[in-house]
Amino acid sequence: MDSNGINNQTQKSGGPLKTTTWGTLIALSVLAVAWSVTGYVPRTPQQSQSQMAASLPSQRANAGKNAQQPVHDGSFLSEAKSQISKLNPFAAPQNQNQTADVTPSSSAPMTLSAAGRTASTATDAKDNRSQGASGNGQDAQALVAAKIAPDLAGVDPEKPVDVIVQFRQAPVTDELSADGATTKADLRLVNAQLVTVKGSNLQNLASHSDVAYVSPNRKVRATLDHVVTAVNADIAYSNGWDGTGIGVAVIDSGIHNLNDFNPGPGQNRLVYNQDFAGGGGPAADDLYGHGTHVAGIIGSGGKGSTCGTCNRTLRGVAPGVKLINLRVLDSNGASYDSSVIAAIQRAIDLKNTYNIRVINLSLARGVYESYTLDPLCQAVESAWRAGIVVVVSAGNMGEYNGAGTNGYATIGAPGNDPYVITVGATNTHGGGAQAAQTMTSYSSKGPTAVDHIVKPDLVAPGNRIVSDDNMAGTLPRNNPANVIPLSYFQYTTSSSGSQYFRLSGTSMAAPVVSGVAADLLEKNPSLTPDQVKAILMKTAWKGFASFTNATDKGTGVIYQIQQDIFTVGAGAVDAAAALASTDVPPSNFGAAKSPTAVYDASTGTVSIASDSSTIWGNSVVWGNSVVWGNSVVWGNSVVWGNSVVWGNSVVWGNSVVWGNSVVWGNSDGSLEDTDE
Repeated sequence: MDSNGINNQTQKSGGPLKTTTWGTLIALSVLAVAWSVTGYVPRTPQQSQSQMAASLPSQRANAGKNAQQPVHDGSFLSEAKSQISKLNPFAAPQNQNQTADVTPSSSAPMTLSAAGRTASTATDAKDNRSQGASGNGQDAQALVAAKIAPDLAGVDPEKPVDVIVQFRQAPVTDELSADGATTKADLRLVNAQLVTVKGSNLQNLASHSDVAYVSPNRKVRATLDHVVTAVNADIAYSNGWDGTGIGVAVIDSGIHNLNDFNPGPGQNRLVYNQDFAGGGGPAADDLYGHGTHVAGIIGSGGKGSTCGTCNRTLRGVAPGVKLINLRVLDSNGASYDSSVIAAIQRAIDLKNTYNIRVINLSLARGVYESYTLDPLCQAVESAWRAGIVVVVSAGNMGEYNGAGTNGYATIGAPGNDPYVITVGATNTHGGGAQAAQTMTSYSSKGPTAVDHIVKPDLVAPGNRIVSDDNMAGTLPRNNPANVIPLSYFQYTTSSSGSQYFRLSGTSMAAPVVSGVAADLLEKNPSLTPDQVKAILMKTAWKGFASFTNATDKGTGVIYQIQQDIFTVGAGAVDAAAALASTDVPPSNFGAAKSPTAVYDASTGTVSIASDSSTIWGNSVVWGNSVVWGNSVVWGNSVVWGNSVVWGNSVVWGNSVVWGNSVVWGNSDGSLEDTDE
């Protein structure tokens, strides 16, 4: 809704996912680490750079690294190549003396029925081990070890741990009971089960021939008037496109049922509520204050700022959409993989009932393995296959320089999946002009860790955004300075009492794109997710300068940002241009799959490689020559600076990048950029 503001700062049955809104909250644990859902809260301006450096954990010293200040100089990638080959910013603990934070959840909010196999088949499978596992050779051991996520290496063998076990075919209940595993939930969307098992039995689980991969139930965090004009959504609205009839599933911390979602009797656009986190009440209310803000950016009707003395209406990008509230983040903005997967499954189940065409995921966590193995990534791909556009925040790690990459390779999961639309955050500098946008210092950059996928796909306004909120939520209560006074939209001197709040982060940028996608689908309901992605990327505004500066408001640190393909993607989303497009890109699944960046060590260059089945096969939509034709951006390679952001492989190493303290800023991990 509005970009004129200050900082920004859900659960059970899974590992804590958190909102990217509140930025780099990397602190609670190694697994919860990198993925503060997509928004931030304000940071104290008096925090010094030395204090920021001091907040880095002692574990970094174990890797022989010196804590580096995230200030960009002229050769800002000079050390990147050598450092990234030794350390991944999302690395999980490999030190056997360190226990990963994989706290078992107390209960599963939803039990999904298993499908596909008979009990007798499952019984036979219990003792059907990998052939290699029966031998004593190194190859057999390596085969089993490859099926266990790297961040499970440090678990206590005597303590129970919650893990997600993915199978090669649909499992049945208690399939792994012979190995001491207790099934807590069936995650049929990804052919998986959430089970509790002693750490010492993980090898036994992985030795089953039918088990594809075992990973922790990881923690996830929740990483518009000016916004509307900056993305030309006002033009779309004036032409009658407001997302009417399109269902958008908001998988977040809940939605508080405000008047902006309830324009009149019998007109409530908040059509469905379900709580996967626990403690949210019968209506899955927003106890954190993140999901309501996200929902407002997507579909606020502006009723709360419409009055006889009001001078602006805080309306969302697609004020006609139906909102499906699937609460997964608790009152602290935390959740688990399993909760989010269950919510995605529910959105697919309800697709036809509410015409759900878009899922918004303003949350993220670290990347621990290839997207092809990650259960959260596999869940979003299932939604994409089901015909639902999945929009994900990129994360708020753009200032991170602990691995010497100046924020590159910091995209969070599931934004690292090549099928979905991953969104970074721009700053509109207090105005509504499209051309005023520049990148924020905190927006995460690609390519992705492990797979080197070109991300983000798009960017959108995400700095100091004003939207709806539940003033009883954790964020508004703890950050009263971010509550928007009535005088912001009324001719009055009142200083409090409104229903609007200010947040920053890629959590705020993702719903902007979700709203534009809903507008596009209202105009052309037959579009597939891949067609929506292709059109939004091709028509995106591409007027970014090569470089820009951004000042972190909390610390005063000035960052020089190269606005390249791994920072801005295909450009800033443009609703009017997307709606005016007459292109008909291929409709098949994977047609708009994001390409891979490939490093050539002999030339020191990076080229863009895409599948032959994608629309990027003969051309690239990044840059000034964006067409489906035969031209390629920057020729056959992309070169920046004197180095590249990765080596030939990603080495997890024996230490973590950070432990129980934040990378910079306050204990809440908050930050935002100035508007100047």
